[in-house]
Amino acid sequence: MEIRSITVFAQPGQPTPEMRAFLAAARNAYPYPVQTVRLATPPFPDWWPHTADLHSTAQELVRQWQEAGVNYISLGPVQLRHDTSWLDMIPALLGATDALFATAEIADTKGQLDVGRCHHVARLILQISRILDNGFGNLYFAALANCPPGSPFFPVAYHHSTDAPAAFAIAVEAADLARTAIQQARTLNEARQNLVTAIETAAAQITAVSRQLATTHQHRFAGIDFSLAPYPTDDKSIGGAFEDLGVPFTGASGSLFAAAFLTEAIQQANFPRCGFSGLMLPVLEDSVLARRAAEKRLSLPHLLSYAAVCGVGLDTIPLPGDVTADSVAAILLDTAVLATRLRKPLTARLMPLPGLTANDPVTFDFPYFADSRVMSVEPEPKKGLLAEDTRLTIRPVYSRSE
Repeated sequence: MEIRSITVFAQPGQPTPEMRAFLAAARNAYPYPVQTVRLATPPFPDWWPHTADLHSTAQELVRQWQEAGVNYISLGPVQLRHDTSWLDMIPALLGATDALFATAEIADTKGQLDVGRCHHVARLILQISRILDNGFGNLYFAALANCPPGSPFFPVAYHHSTDAPAAFAIAVEAADLARTAIQQARTLNEARQNLVTAIETAAAQITAVSRQLATTHQHRFAGIDFSLAPYPTDDKSIGGAFEDLGVPFTGASGSLFAAAFLTEAIQQANFPRCGFSGLMLPVLEDSVLARRAAEKRLSLPHLLSYAAVCGVGLDTIPLPGDVTADSVAAILLDTAVLATRLRKPLTARLMPLPGLTANDPVTFDFPYFADSRVMSVEPEPKKGLLAEDTRLTIRPVYSRSE
């Protein structure tokens, strides 16, 4: 297990000496390897200087915080309350530097789903796919549905508001805990208890260090997102954990049960939680998922069904470069309505790859991605009411009183 990120939630101004001291201390304080230190700001339309040159402002922001010890910055979402003109700034922001992430809200935390935004964001995804020749730009962008502030994972991470005090949270990379828990068990109950114990043991160590840092540096500890995030080797694969449970291959019947089983174990564990604290199924970041997608055994509908019982949603999905905006919008609509009906946070990080079609090989010179193939997309939806530029209130399956 490793710590994928120590994510600081703070205002975007020049880092203070106190913040610099915290960042320096935090990176080496934990008993687990720390991959990155990150900054998440409030939604950027709330603070971005309107008259500033976009490229130079973005580059200066990155320079200041990287000098302070931050690797990446999440600018937060363009929310439904923001004018759509802010959406159109995102490709230029992402093109200015390789250290910025941004997001766009397609459904808010109050049950509002915006059909028009889904179509606008779909066009944005296609535009971002052309920033770099290999389509890598969408690694830095995602659509958000019912995602509150405070998650330490990127791209979803953002701070509460422009007047909220600084805080920090921990994002872990812990798929290997699931594989070990299952492989050492003789029954499902034993596997679940093994995983709960492993999570609680690791979380207790992280929490003790975090609380000491919070006391010393006067930054609030906001919790741990103990999602079982993978790394693209088989020993750190959530798809591998599914198959350890007895699923013949990820995508086969039983996979939905496996997703729910592992997520429920995370929910049973006792630790100060934040963010998703669920299961992550990023196709290109998981060697077994990438392999099953390449074999055409794992599809988009499969992944969306698993999102109903586990974590993040659709993540690092390789799509054909010629996918249409209407097809992408339909995927976003499905993600948004699942999030609002089930009252759970979901994201969609979709990666159309220019020049590639369904089943073409996918290879990136990037250590966090596994080789795979382009996943197929269902036929383009018919022109109809799904193309309407409207906002709907979607009621959850269960009311809060239930």
